[in-house]
Amino acid sequence: MAVEAALAGSPMKTTYIGAVQSGEHDGEQVTLKGWVKRSRGNNNLRFIVMRDSTGTIQCVVKRNIVGDEAFTALSEALIESSLELVGEVKVDERAQGGHEIGVVSAAVIGGVNPERPFPITESAMAAADGGETEFLLDHRHLYLRTSRMTTMLQIRSSVFGAIHGYFRDLDFVEYQAPNFVAGAVEGGSTLFEVPYFGKKAYLTQSWQLYAEAAMPALERLYTIAPSFRAEKSRTRRHLTEFWHAEMELAWANNDEIMSHGEGVVRRIAKTLLDERSDELASLDRDLDLVARYADNPYPRMRYDEAVETLQGMGVDVEWGQDLDYSKEKVLTADFDVPHFLTHYPKVAKPFYHRVDPDDDAYVLCHDLLAPEGYGEIIGGGERTWSEEEILARIDEENVPREPYQFYIDTRAYGGVPHGGFGLGVDRVVSWLSGADHIREVIPFPRDSRRVTP
Repeated sequence: MAVEAALAGSPMKTTYIGAVQSGEHDGEQVTLKGWVKRSRGNNNLRFIVMRDSTGTIQCVVKRNIVGDEAFTALSEALIESSLELVGEVKVDERAQGGHEIGVVSAAVIGGVNPERPFPITESAMAAADGGETEFLLDHRHLYLRTSRMTTMLQIRSSVFGAIHGYFRDLDFVEYQAPNFVAGAVEGGSTLFEVPYFGKKAYLTQSWQLYAEAAMPALERLYTIAPSFRAEKSRTRRHLTEFWHAEMELAWANNDEIMSHGEGVVRRIAKTLLDERSDELASLDRDLDLVARYADNPYPRMRYDEAVETLQGMGVDVEWGQDLDYSKEKVLTADFDVPHFLTHYPKVAKPFYHRVDPDDDAYVLCHDLLAPEGYGEIIGGGERTWSEEEILARIDEENVPREPYQFYIDTRAYGGVPHGGFGLGVDRVVSWLSGADHIREVIPFPRDSRRVTP
């Protein structure tokens, strides 16, 4: 049936389902465009639950109103068929959302082949236990259409917006850096090596080194960009490609950098409460917990205290070790809010962390650890900023100077105290949404076993 004939005389403006469910169009005739979520009925009456990006609504289709041809087409439309329909908005407390549509004309825009029906059924999702089966990962391009994934992506969008808003409100400049790099930031064992016109290059682990080059020009800068880590970990919190929110600030010390880390995380939590409370509630997220993270200050704990605490809890940990996730999980078990862990031993951190002038066994750094078993969400601190100190640290760690010459130059020409941090955006979304696995909160997750679809 021709769309033009089916919708003759219909309003041109499309109305979103969310606006209908809000009560803005009670009693009006509206045009809706969306997809079939569920459908049931008989030879003369059909109930179609239609969805769009803003919500769902029940649409009541009567053969004697829409005509035989349209009714037959709608009756045969399978789940995920796309529709355009015109109907009257009716208030009905029995309907989900309190409204339904009395359809007067409609058309199937994009049908679904009955020989290849939409594979993401409720039973498939139930069997997946949160979306972690290979079947749902193989069909990720279709799984995105489910209400859970739609909700996660809406929450994710608000998190990105909150990060941009925090830094822009403070006059930070957004700045981009290359993804092809010649040297490591975090460590050579986690680098993705790629061929580069007969040379060897790597995918970036962080924006930091190139941000420090621009720091003397911009002073206050930030980015949100992908980073790449060749980690074979398949934990609930690791991805090989993840989104990194990073900042760099001239003339700043470790305490000032931590205040910005706390500020941006609290801004994210508040934004989710303001913009996505309904979505969080639909995921059974405890909104009081999110409010606690938005409203309360984040305590600070030195590394030595953390090691003593863990040893007192019977955890096998020695001074000088980096604290991996298994130890973070134990340490944060009783945290009510995120805690900063500061002053790691120098032996546990890379050359760019500034040595504490009061005790050269430590560096002026911090991690922000989230409660509820999520662990580290921020890593940052002061940078080694004088040419003399950076050369000494590079040589001390047997790091070749050549790939970092541009980085050394930033110290040789008017170096100043400065610092910054990196925030794992996907981890923050996972934590604040209460997701069981980080793969739930990113459209197409990449880990050590998956690069498709």
